[in-house]
Amino acid sequence: MTKKIAVNGTTLAYDEAGSGTPVLLLHAGIADRRMWRAVSDALTDRHRMIALDLRSYGDSALAPESFAHHDDVVGVLDALDIAQAALVGCSFGGAVAIDTALAYPQRVSALALFGTAVSGHEWSADTEQLWDRLVGEVDQEDLAASAAGEVRFWVVGPHRRPEDLDPAFIAFAEELDRRALAAEQALSAVDVVDLDPPAIGRLDELQVPVLVTAGAVDIPDIIRLADRIAAEAPRAVRLPDIPDAAHLIPLERPAPVAEALRAFLP
Repeated sequence: MTKKIAVNGTTLAYDEAGSGTPVLLLHAGIADRRMWRAVSDALTDRHRMIALDLRSYGDSALAPESFAHHDDVVGVLDALDIAQAALVGCSFGGAVAIDTALAYPQRVSALALFGTAVSGHEWSADTEQLWDRLVGEVDQEDLAASAAGEVRFWVVGPHRRPEDLDPAFIAFAEELDRRALAAEQALSAVDVVDLDPPAIGRLDELQVPVLVTAGAVDIPDIIRLADRIAAEAPRAVRLPDIPDAAHLIPLERPAPVAEALRAFLP
């Protein structure tokens, strides 16, 4: 059952299960909290698993006032009476997790990052060329076409064909992305406050244990970011890339993600 909580002038939705040390799951920008369900279910015997919809995404509301996602994360911890939690993020959710650890280091016990983005990172020209090759021009007002293009790029990835994957998986990924695109359209009308300075130049400030990996068939920029985090964060552990996975690793390959978290999380 979806739970909702008042945080920083809005209402955020989350799922919660299990007991033990708290773990907050932060979804990709092309998805919502549903991408974590299989991973969360596998860890409820040891951890209090909380899967959050970031503001505007999934079942979370969007207030007109300016806000920062990392402030919302800490607001959730406050509202749930959690002094410190491990943050687990994929893609944009990983970037929010890193920003939170930098802005509120005392509130984060560990970071686990799967195919993560990093605030302040600029995508390479290779990534733009790859998009042109795999997707091309898309009408941004057509959410279905935009979602299909993003799923082709991120979820299928540059080294596979759509027909290589389960059609039901592709359909669910596109449904997740359509809702996420609608959330992003709404967010474009609100002042979203970025971490300043951004995380890309501050990875050496991360003092908590950091687990980082990527999908083996994700785009090269994401794999390079995982390498950079591992090289610069003082307590980082770089796991081998997860085979047969692109960008939504926790949705596509929940078993190895849950196994890695079980070994890593405090």
